[in-house]
Amino acid sequence: MKKWLKKPKARSRPVAEAKECQDDNPDVVDLLGVTIAAINTTKDLVPIQLAKGILGTIANILTIAQSVIKNKSDFLGIVQQCETIRGVLERATKGITNDELQGSLGVALSELNKSINRINSEVASKKEQTIWRRLFSATIDRDRIASWEKELDRVLGLFNIEAIVDVAIGMKKLTSELKGNANGSNILRHCQVPVPPSRPSMFYGRDDLVAELTDLVVNDEHIALIGPGGMGKSSLAKAILNEALVIDKFAERRFFVTYDGMDPAVITFENFMTRLARALGIELVGADPMRQIHTFLRSTSALIVLDNAETFEEARGRSALQEIPPAIADIADIPGIILILTSRSRRNAPNVPWITKDIPPLDVGSAREAFFRIYCQDSRGNAEEEITNLLMELEFHPLSINLLANAAQQNGWSPRMLLTRWKHQPSAVLDHGEGKLQSLSATMQLSLSSPSIQNFGEDGGRTLAIIAFLPQGLNGDLATQLLPSLPLIDIICDVLCRQSLVYRQGVFIKMLAPIRHYVQNSSLASLVSTCLRDVGDFYYRTIQHCSQERDNHADIIISDHLNIEHVVAFGLTQVPHRTAETLDMCWLFLQRLKSHLPRPTALAPAIFDILEEPSMLTLKARCLWYLGQLYNALSQLTEAMKAFQAAEALYLSANNHKDVAYCVAIRANTYRCEGRFIQAQRVLEDFQCSNSWGYLSDTRKASVWFFLDDARMYMFTASADELFAKSMEVREWSLQSRVWHWRTKMYYGEDIVQVKMHLEELLLQSTNDGDLFSRRDALQGLAQVSFYQGRLSEAMNIMQEIIEMFKGKNPENFLWFTVLKAVIASNQGNNELARDLIHKASEPLEFFALRSALVFLHRSYCSAHVELTAGEYDRAEFHFTAMIEDSDMQGNLQFKAFSIRGLGEVAFARDNFAVAAQRFAETRSLCTEMGVPPRKLYSCSSFYTLPDRFEGWALYLECRSPFASAI
Repeated sequence: MKKWLKKPKARSRPVAEAKECQDDNPDVVDLLGVTIAAINTTKDLVPIQLAKGILGTIANILTIAQSVIKNKSDFLGIVQQCETIRGVLERATKGITNDELQGSLGVALSELNKSINRINSEVASKKEQTIWRRLFSATIDRDRIASWEKELDRVLGLFNIEAIVDVAIGMKKLTSELKGNANGSNILRHCQVPVPPSRPSMFYGRDDLVAELTDLVVNDEHIALIGPGGMGKSSLAKAILNEALVIDKFAERRFFVTYDGMDPAVITFENFMTRLARALGIELVGADPMRQIHTFLRSTSALIVLDNAETFEEARGRSALQEIPPAIADIADIPGIILILTSRSRRNAPNVPWITKDIPPLDVGSAREAFFRIYCQDSRGNAEEEITNLLMELEFHPLSINLLANAAQQNGWSPRMLLTRWKHQPSAVLDHGEGKLQSLSATMQLSLSSPSIQNFGEDGGRTLAIIAFLPQGLNGDLATQLLPSLPLIDIICDVLCRQSLVYRQGVFIKMLAPIRHYVQNSSLASLVSTCLRDVGDFYYRTIQHCSQERDNHADIIISDHLNIEHVVAFGLTQVPHRTAETLDMCWLFLQRLKSHLPRPTALAPAIFDILEEPSMLTLKARCLWYLGQLYNALSQLTEAMKAFQAAEALYLSANNHKDVAYCVAIRANTYRCEGRFIQAQRVLEDFQCSNSWGYLSDTRKASVWFFLDDARMYMFTASADELFAKSMEVREWSLQSRVWHWRTKMYYGEDIVQVKMHLEELLLQSTNDGDLFSRRDALQGLAQVSFYQGRLSEAMNIMQEIIEMFKGKNPENFLWFTVLKAVIASNQGNNELARDLIHKASEPLEFFALRSALVFLHRSYCSAHVELTAGEYDRAEFHFTAMIEDSDMQGNLQFKAFSIRGLGEVAFARDNFAVAAQRFAETRSLCTEMGVPPRKLYSCSSFYTLPDRFEGWALYLECRSPFASAI
């Protein structure tokens, strides 16, 4: 809320004085009037009747506040919330009909309508009381108003949660709107809210073309803007984005996706989609990125610019060439989505009805205007005709004109000196042969002949070469450390900026794509090798010294991550004599990336393609291992499994049996987390029959036994006495195994008093040993004991002890156990506390959605659990339905089974027994797939168990009425 809208602090003052102050606050009266008028206007515009009704009720509330209520200043919070609701409804219902009102929007509108009507009834009641009493009690009304604000906050919070669940990865833009931008600081560093770029300030001679293309866009045509580098394709697209007709049609949903800086040699479908998603303002989580992007784009119309499309159109990887064009075609098929593509290439995505426009050069008048806008010499008047002839020789190429004018202006060349210099560098600007930009070459050579650059000798060329090589450009703050062989690097960069050869963006010194293209295809490119060793050495030292903690080295990895990745990829593919050193740098970089900036990487193809020479097997396997770890952190489990399997095979070839065991264990544990207990058991049992088993130490064997029993525990195929017995005999695994051995006895229905006694002993031992995670597991087991015995307050206290262990240290564990505490609170009947705990623990939701889909699923299922326990069946149904979709995306059978059973209980509570039976049958089928006895579905997950009053599942399994003939 803006400062001037904040509520005045309560102060003790005479009643008369307070009354007078409240009655005579013109700012509040004016604000109410303006807000009411805006709401009434929006009400007439929105197409949905339910939204109209909500806005009408809101207007009535504020009208009563304006005309009757004395303490108007106390309504400032309500006014701000009403304005937020107005804006959200205006955008959310744009282009939607009443028949199309469904899904999360329909549910959220229904909830909002209920809350608004309740508030309206109470306000109207106060109005009626005023007719008789003519006086309000200020204290009572402040409390009442505060309760209304809390109610609206709750509904807006529900709006926010549902929006996030609907997309499964967080629709950050809608979230910030629903929160009134209160939580904007929680957006991830590398995912900014998308803002359309401004219209270029240096833009001449394109008015007719802009008008023509704008007309095509607003009439739903897809456009491909084609031309050589420097023709102004990107500028033209930016100008279209800022046309009034385009803004009216697409509002804030105008997106500019640049693929500048990406390497066609290593571009993949994955990083293509990641770049697109980030420009849309969302983060991809798990598999099926197209489904997530479709979900975001389906809501309303949007204009998307795909800039520098030649990067992926000329990709070398087979998967990129096969997958990216169909993805573009699928996006183009979404109703209301319009694409503008800029490219040097004509290999545009097939199956899209492109209207292709070849971008022409400037006309003569516009070329002169652009040149003399930069070149401001007094003596120009006598040479305008000759300058015009010079521009004609450039064939009016926009970038060449810009560079030429800057070279003349910065060097103080007279028109005659400029013409003389040009005569020594004649060239045609548009050469369609082999894609070379001859006029750009001539212009570049002219710019490079400037004395201010020539004074640096080859160091100027080396600087240009390394800036062109690095996709992010050169980090100016680190330039002297990155390039110690160039002592004047800072001065050189200043000069290059003045000559318009490079520009500054934040701390980075960058280069326009056409100039970089020239540098990379000229003799300057050969100069990069003398600097690349320096750059690589600095980045390697940074990675080596970086730790798990956030420090200066970590900051460099975060800021320069794309440059480091590119240096590593170049070393893997182009510098064979340093492959071993590069592989070391590669796995260290992946490890640091996982710790400090988890994101998809373009290194996967280069890693997989490394020749498997005997001396490189272990290093390549280590790179694949950490690639799998990074994928795991991003919840991209399919890709993680591929990496771990490839690493396992290489470790086996290298006779590194210990690391083979690591790969097998993590694959099995991934299956277990997905609820695929049969697969987890099979992988671990097969490994015990392999040749590697005999080479393992007892400690490594114990880890395999532990993970095997962790899977078998859910399947009830062994007795509680057997489980974790082998791993208990090995010292390194003894404590953790004993904790889980006694927890298993509890799950299997053995003496809970004995379980509690042993867990208390193990808690004391783990505390004395400083074993944090064994202590956590023992405490969770004791909380489950209290939960089973109905001592819910005690369970809450134990859960709080776990939360305190991880507060400020381990966000994922902090959220996990805070959400479990919420489930216990809901079982106590304290549903508001349960919702509040989940909401507060989930404030940095984007972090969890990115880092761990399992945490996200846990939180989402528990939200559904709380709503079902509270009897809010509509909300519960919404959350369970979303959970099933999310579980499918992540391949998680266990959460899917829990959620389908939850839907069955909703149907059962509504006496819809046919649907309930169908849901329970689906749940039973999933139990079979997991290897879990249906009656034991919740035995090892006690906090996920639904209260006993939800008996539909039990009746179904027992074939009792109304399911006597269902099975």
